[in-house]
Amino acid sequence: MAILKKIFEQIQRGVTWGGTQIPRLLLCLCIYAVFCLLPTTSPAERIKDIASFEGMRENQLIGYGLVVGLDKSGDTGNQTLQAISNMLQRMGQTISISNITAKNTAAVMVTASLPPFPKPGMKLDGLVSSIGDAKSLKGGTLLLAPLRGPDGKVYALAQGAVSVGGFIGGGGGTTVVKNHTTAGRVPSGVTIENEPRFTFGVGNEIRIFLNSPDFTTAVLAAKKINEALNDDTAATTVDPTTIKLKIPEQYQGKLMQLVALVEGLDVPVDSPARVVINERTGTVAIGENVRIEPVAIAHGNLTIEIKTEYNVSQPPPHAPNQAQTVVTPKETVDVKEQNASLIEVSGATLGEVVKALNALGVTPRDLVSILQALKVAGALRAEVEII
Repeated sequence: MAILKKIFEQIQRGVTWGGTQIPRLLLCLCIYAVFCLLPTTSPAERIKDIASFEGMRENQLIGYGLVVGLDKSGDTGNQTLQAISNMLQRMGQTISISNITAKNTAAVMVTASLPPFPKPGMKLDGLVSSIGDAKSLKGGTLLLAPLRGPDGKVYALAQGAVSVGGFIGGGGGTTVVKNHTTAGRVPSGVTIENEPRFTFGVGNEIRIFLNSPDFTTAVLAAKKINEALNDDTAATTVDPTTIKLKIPEQYQGKLMQLVALVEGLDVPVDSPARVVINERTGTVAIGENVRIEPVAIAHGNLTIEIKTEYNVSQPPPHAPNQAQTVVTPKETVDVKEQNASLIEVSGATLGEVVKALNALGVTPRDLVSILQALKVAGALRAEVEII
């Protein structure tokens, strides 16, 4: 901004060339042309936001548990009753399933995610989901449940009150349901007991993995790291996803400082031209680099409406006894086709693409069909991904 201010101040004072005063309009046009010729840069993102370091990952835990204290909204199957009997037996109480009629217990699956480098005693949130025919987990308490990893070892224990963001009200055939009542959260109800093994780096190097594989972004990230470390051989690209970083001598024994330096570097991100379409919901997301070549589109809707009306023919007064009331159906078929004319669509920027597509005045679901037709016609310069 300071440079632009000085330029405009100089324009106001006037500029001479070889003793001749240059017109201000001509000078402004020349400056505008220079700025237009300058290369545009991609938006920069921190390495922390676009990549992760090897070893820094979450680990999933799962377990089976019982939620008790429900208001007659628990499971009614024998599987839950058997689980209750087994739990009481471990506590020294032997009770047959036939003697258990409680409906305030629900069988649930408990899940949690271990963050990188967890320590014993740390608290996490747990998620509980009913696996029976329970109606609601509202007001329930999760009993002590061990959570295991994929290797079968117990890494955490879960227990606590269940928080459900919904409710069921009413009765007598009339009920009101808000949100999902058979899944909830146990806030700070998971306690880490064992620390899983983490490997942060191998030998004298660290590997960095990009969240979205891209050749250009990987090369630019490696270049930025080398500039920050003042070493052209410190970071090298292995593939579009992986960057290998050798630990410099000055950072031996200071791995955390090296990671803090690298993850704070800004890297220009080169995102591909992509259009994401969700046909189930009619959602369309268009990337910034999407372009549309000049093309003409005609889009119209055809509506066929079939209606059946029933006319009742009543016999007149004092009619013979054999006269009866007759119902005669009357069917009508109406076909309506929306008039559509060719509209030229093109765009070099995202704003122009959106403006051109909005000019068609179509719904999001119609837009899905139009984008697919543009791709087949070769006018859409982007990758179309359907989810």
